[in-house]
Amino acid sequence: MRKVRVEEAVGMVLCHDITRIVPGEFKGPAFRKGDIVKAEDIPLLLELGKEHLYIWECGAEFIHENEAALRIAGASAGEGIKLTDPVEGKVNYLAVRRGLLKVNAEGLTHVNEIEEVILSTRHTNQMVEEGNILAGTRVVPLVIKKEKIERVEEICKNTGPLVQVKELIRLKAGIITTGSEVYHGRIKDSFTPVVTNKLNEYGCPVTRHVMLPDDAALITGEIKNMVAKGVEIVIITGGMSVDPDDVTPAGVRAAGARLVSYGAPVLPGAMFLLAYLEDVPVMGLPACVMYFRSTVFDLVLPRILAGDQVSRKDLARLGHGGLCLGCSQCRFPNCSFGK
Repeated sequence: MRKVRVEEAVGMVLCHDITRIVPGEFKGPAFRKGDIVKAEDIPLLLELGKEHLYIWECGAEFIHENEAALRIAGASAGEGIKLTDPVEGKVNYLAVRRGLLKVNAEGLTHVNEIEEVILSTRHTNQMVEEGNILAGTRVVPLVIKKEKIERVEEICKNTGPLVQVKELIRLKAGIITTGSEVYHGRIKDSFTPVVTNKLNEYGCPVTRHVMLPDDAALITGEIKNMVAKGVEIVIITGGMSVDPDDVTPAGVRAAGARLVSYGAPVLPGAMFLLAYLEDVPVMGLPACVMYFRSTVFDLVLPRILAGDQVSRKDLARLGHGGLCLGCSQCRFPNCSFGK
């Protein structure tokens, strides 16, 4: 700490708050500890009776908390994000569009292992809206060694962005409704409206809808037909259990699709199927999607629309946080499900 004349303090860091009092109007800090003194501040400081200031003495190897936060944010933020100006050393990351939040958790851990550096985010693979706060960063002291911030920048250079918002693709969808009881009109199709509404939430048009009986060969033929006609995501409802007449998985396999997984560690949603035919996602939805507000479909669909090639390991990771608590009033996504 060093005492300097006000006129000589431009660019230096204050070590203390400076209070301003306007009788009957205002009482509070005009300048705060950690503020950098600017040339335009000098008249007000003199007006407040401050001819000398106590400033933080630091060498060229240190940088101010505001600059440090801006550099961390600039290095770690990717597409779909805007940064706020630093306020008391903190910079927030805001979404500039609706999309899927992607956080590089491993890189984030490496950054937070650096002493005096803090970067806090929301959970990865969440849908976010324009203006949502996604993350915040700051450093602990008023000034920090430049070398620590350079380490953050090196990590981000090697790993790519730590926080980004991926734009969703509006895929043309095809729905295959299976079940002989629905096909023959014995019961009403209540599944397709649910799936259609969820697709509409993401702007995905349903360009083809076909009802089929429980016949694996017919399901196989329609999957191929949809892909040939330009459908970009195929969704099959029904026939996903283990009963002998539940033939949807067999129909998907016979179409030549690459099966990622039949089954997912998510409740509700255990009998979920994911495959790819010529890079077109094929999803088999269990009946729970029709009855529950939030299921495995709500966790996987946004990732597919964000361009993720969902793997078996991705699905396996859903087991941690994959238990829906079945709240009487669903709060998803503002709950632990899928996190």
